[in-house]
Amino acid sequence: MARISYLAPDEVEDTEARKWLEDAISKGRPGPENQSIRAHQTGVMRSFMYTRDLLFNKKTQPGVVEHDLKELARAYVALSLDCDY
Repeated sequence: MARISYLAPDEVEDTEARKWLEDAISKGRPGPENQSIRAHQTGVMRSFMYTRDLLFNKKTQPGVVEHDLKELARAYVALSLDCDY
């Protein structure tokens, strides 16, 4: 099993990625542990955050898909994959 270390915000040089990690830690979403791993590759983190923003931010995509439906789809995928997270 691979062991990828969690990065602390002060270990992240990219200022945008550091802010995303700090926000995840303070808000608890998206998962701080996952963000801490993504911070190893800021391009991956950036791609994830831009995609997440398009899916969940009503300011950028008003009315595309309701949040409750997106949450239901997320839960369905997690359950179908036996994801305990």
